Amino acid sequence: MSQPVAEDIQVRVRKAARALGNAGLVHAYGHCSQRIDEDSFLVCAAKPMGMIAPGDDGDLVPIDGPLPDGVLGEVRLHQQIYQARADVGGICRTMPPNAMSLSTLGLTPKARHGFGAYFYPQAPLWDSPMLVRDDEAAKGVAETLGQARAVVMRGNGVVTAGDDIEQAVVFTWYFEDAARAEWQVLHARAAIDKGAGEERLFTYEQAEIRAVGTGRIYERMWDYLTQNDPELP
Repeated sequence: MSQPVAEDIQVRVRKAARALGNAGLVHAYGHCSQRIDEDSFLVCAAKPMGMIAPGDDGDLVPIDGPLPDGVLGEVRLHQQIYQARADVGGICRTMPPNAMSLSTLGLTPKARHGFGAYFYPQAPLWDSPMLVRDDEAAKGVAETLGQARAVVMRGNGVVTAGDDIEQAVVFTWYFEDAARAEWQVLHARAAIDKGAGEERLFTYEQAEIRAVGTGRIYERMWDYLTQNDPELP
């Protein structure tokens, strides 16, 4: 795994890492990656993502094989998802605060608003709070993800899967906003003491129409999340 990685891919991964850090979706922990080909992917440098600077190259990792020295243990999550999903080109493993807190109740956000529709009917939950430090657990998370765009690890963060790293970053922001909306609904119910109330969720048909990528939807969010990045454009 010593072959060089094109600089444009290194830049994309660095920008993705900083975007997640600047948006408050990660802190000291987390990682993101871009698939290179059917055999390898590039994961961001093993440091706080918001602190990754121009020139902090990521590490090339085999999709099937031992993790290279210095690569974080949970990067095996990326390996297992890339193995299981040929359609996935980018992955983010993050710590969004609303989604994290919600998951400790065994909950993931429902399709209540536009951003939640991308995860209709709701993201699956990997019901373990433990770090994913072995291949068996990583495979379990990948299997729980299935064909979804995100999987939540109880009390341990979120993994999003996109066509590329930019889309995976955008999905992370969408998912945390869906979790914020879910929390607000739960608080509103408690405040007005009306029990569960009547759910107003997207139907499958509505979610299919709403969760679109046309009209530069993903690109506009990517531009928003990477504004003022030191490696623009």
